[in-house]
Amino acid sequence: MKVLSFCQSFIANFLLPGFIIFFLTFYVDNMESARFTVIGSRDPVIAILGQDTVLPCHLSPRMSAANMEVRWFRSEFLSFVHLYRDGKDQYEGQMPEYRGRTELSKAGLTDGNIPLRILKITHSDEGQYLCFVQEGALYEETVLELRVAALGSTPLISVEGHQDGGIRVVCRSAGWYPEAKVLWKDLNGQHLPSLCETKSRGDNNLFDTETAIVIKEQSNQNLSCCIRNTVLNQEKESAVYIADPFFPRVNPWMVALSLILMVLFGFIGLTVYLFKTKGKLTEEVGKQDLEIDKRDEEIRKRDNEIDKRDQEISKRDKEIEKRDQEIRWRKHVAPIEEANVTLDPGTAHPELFLSEDGKSVRWADTWQDLPNNPEKFDTERCVLGREGFTSGRCYWEVVVGSGRYWAVGMARESVRRKGGIRPSPEEGIWAVERWPDQFRALTSPATCLPLSRVPSRIRVCLDCDRGQVTFFDACDQAPIFTFPPASVPGERIRPWLWVWPGSQLSLSP
Repeated sequence: MKVLSFCQSFIANFLLPGFIIFFLTFYVDNMESARFTVIGSRDPVIAILGQDTVLPCHLSPRMSAANMEVRWFRSEFLSFVHLYRDGKDQYEGQMPEYRGRTELSKAGLTDGNIPLRILKITHSDEGQYLCFVQEGALYEETVLELRVAALGSTPLISVEGHQDGGIRVVCRSAGWYPEAKVLWKDLNGQHLPSLCETKSRGDNNLFDTETAIVIKEQSNQNLSCCIRNTVLNQEKESAVYIADPFFPRVNPWMVALSLILMVLFGFIGLTVYLFKTKGKLTEEVGKQDLEIDKRDEEIRKRDNEIDKRDQEISKRDKEIEKRDQEIRWRKHVAPIEEANVTLDPGTAHPELFLSEDGKSVRWADTWQDLPNNPEKFDTERCVLGREGFTSGRCYWEVVVGSGRYWAVGMARESVRRKGGIRPSPEEGIWAVERWPDQFRALTSPATCLPLSRVPSRIRVCLDCDRGQVTFFDACDQAPIFTFPPASVPGERIRPWLWVWPGSQLSLSP
């Protein structure tokens, strides 16, 4: 009885508290490994041209990023602005224009702070940046916008003679980015209409501005020229006062004499005009036609420039939308289940040989004497996976190696097995192929992909709930192609491989 009492006391005093501490530690560790969020700045980050700036980014909840991959990039995932991985900065593959100009602060890494400092900001730095963080199979990212601005010189006001019964006043300033807004104001701060305004861009990509106004006597003799940078919300202003003696005086006798002279010269001019020859008149008409043609050509050139700018804007909007779609897709499939896939010999073409474990397939110029059952492909050298999927999200990987003739993807259960097949979503097949100097997605018609991006290992991702298929480079997780949502029907879906001479495909174990 004493022994039993001692055991109970030992369990209560030593083993039970230790078990509780182990459970709490395990629970906290699992909480720390939970999914995180990457947070940047909702508002654009404003940078002064030629100065340094910081793009903010941090993890929520706060956790250490010292052992994570932190990638800052713009439009291309592999061509990065800055990369931190394996506990240090990586510079191989960095965009040339950012070499020696980026710094990732290490002081706050343990608290989840991963801001990027860019040195000596230039015009080309303006645009969108992505802060991408990955830990194991989990990754998140956020988009930030960087806007560049420069404050120009103090306006220089000059009086440049008489015009339209008043005085012509000109305001000039240089070194603004982007284009500045120019306003004339009177003594009470009311805006005055300008006579004309000219803006030009110099070799340094900064904008110069020049605007003119005509001031009448006893009207707005006190005036100022205000130039504002709308990005920085800052302005520079200069003022001037024009005294009465500077305005032109009108003598009644001079007015009368001017009218007489105008009538006289008008009569002389009319007489000369009546005696002009018909040939000279024709020559003048021809000159006018040439001037009209010249103006029309200038208008056409200006219209072409406008169309070109509109096309560039449309192209940029499409690229942004495509990048946003890729971001939304990657966020949607972040946690995804890996499927253990094997090949079904009952569906394999007679010239295809499968390994015993059903994990690899190769083509041999030998026809196997096998029953031609309804499930077997008899013309195209294809094979299906044993497993099928109707719901959830999953992925599997296929090693394609250096083969130049293959196709990898998935097909619906009822895909046609007999006769020739033209792989496409209409046929019930969603795949990418190499053939032989082309790399493309088997859409209808096919979509060409960069041959330089042909991977040696492909990850095939299936989202049955959304009806969407995406292909990734399994080596660097870079997206290859995405078939749009709802393109895959609710029917049972199975892995699909297509093999040709010189190729051997293997499923990831």
